[in-house]
Amino acid sequence: MNPDAHKLWAAPQWAFSILLALLGMLGPFSIDTYLPAFAGIATALNATPVQMQQTLSAYLFGFALMSLFHGSLSDSLGRRPVVLWGLAVFILASMGCALSQSIGQLIFFRAMQGLCTGAGIVVSRAIVRDMYPPSQAQKVMSQVTIFFGAAPAIAPMLGGWLLIHSSWHAIFWFLCGVGVVLWVANYRLLPETLHVDQRQPFHPRNLLAGYWKLGSDPRFLLLALASGVPFNGMFLYVLSAPVFLGESLGLPPEHFFWFFLLTIAGIMAGAWVSGRVAGKLAPRHQIRNGFAVMLGIGLLNLAANLLFKADVAWSLLPIAIFAFGWALMVPVVTLLVLDLHPERRGMASSLQMFIGSSANGLVAGVVSPLVMHSPVALAATSLLLMGIGLCSWTFMRRRWPEIG
Repeated sequence: MNPDAHKLWAAPQWAFSILLALLGMLGPFSIDTYLPAFAGIATALNATPVQMQQTLSAYLFGFALMSLFHGSLSDSLGRRPVVLWGLAVFILASMGCALSQSIGQLIFFRAMQGLCTGAGIVVSRAIVRDMYPPSQAQKVMSQVTIFFGAAPAIAPMLGGWLLIHSSWHAIFWFLCGVGVVLWVANYRLLPETLHVDQRQPFHPRNLLAGYWKLGSDPRFLLLALASGVPFNGMFLYVLSAPVFLGESLGLPPEHFFWFFLLTIAGIMAGAWVSGRVAGKLAPRHQIRNGFAVMLGIGLLNLAANLLFKADVAWSLLPIAIFAFGWALMVPVVTLLVLDLHPERRGMASSLQMFIGSSANGLVAGVVSPLVMHSPVALAATSLLLMGIGLCSWTFMRRRWPEIG
């Protein structure tokens, strides 16, 4: 923690949380805003469904790759420069997407977007721990998750509205404008939270030593799996939404927002509860409770899909409850990851994000297309993805009971 943290931000804590949440929201906005325009973009650029899926996979893999470096760069150069340069490149990449005349160009600029978008969410996690002690950091992380949770609900609505009233190009011009607003806000408001005495030397040997230290620590890897993989139990449904909602549940596109509203309500409620119990409930108990919610509702969802035909009357609620369980435990697991190696918090955030984003890219590019047409397969795969995180946490707790 920065010894001068109390001097760096004079405004209310919730305002700082909003600033950090807006940085984190850039990622979901970059994905969810253009999803309603898939068909329109494909028609305009004469692209196949597989090529359109590549615009998403290219973004996710670019995001995962560069996530390895955002945090380590911020450990050496400071948090603020990495955030501002990341936003500047995002603005240029969004302009490239808006001006694309072929599917190849769009895939290239989407990958470029992915390479820079992670700077906000990776560095913002390290900033929270720079500024606050553990229990207070959990409250701030929960507040960030609450505000962050609104993005996936708002983004598809904005994307659909822009597509109807303008064109798919307007979606990327909108993202460009969001990038400009965020750059100006962070240039004027975001303090440098990494104390000069806590900076790491910027040379390859030191960076490689840091990556080896974290990558060879089984506690870090298990915690990263416990936080990153269960998210895909919910993200799988988001990726499969056009088929799951339209074909399996028979919802018209104008009613898709109910799915996003319920899911985001679950995330925001879970994050709110997480913040309320910070400092009152041991981290390991809070994580256990989050996994218990996800496991219980995951089993119930699978059983219901095996016994009954998927119906909109009940099929959306389990996803919202699953989201509640995930948001209940993820702020705590994230802080445990950051505190394993306090001198490398930026790098730890990078590697944690890389593991989670790699899983996201794999689910988007491989898993979702295989299971999206079957509600039973979706429910079983969601439960399996959550189970990977649960097994990772259970093994780590037995091997290192002092953590949490």
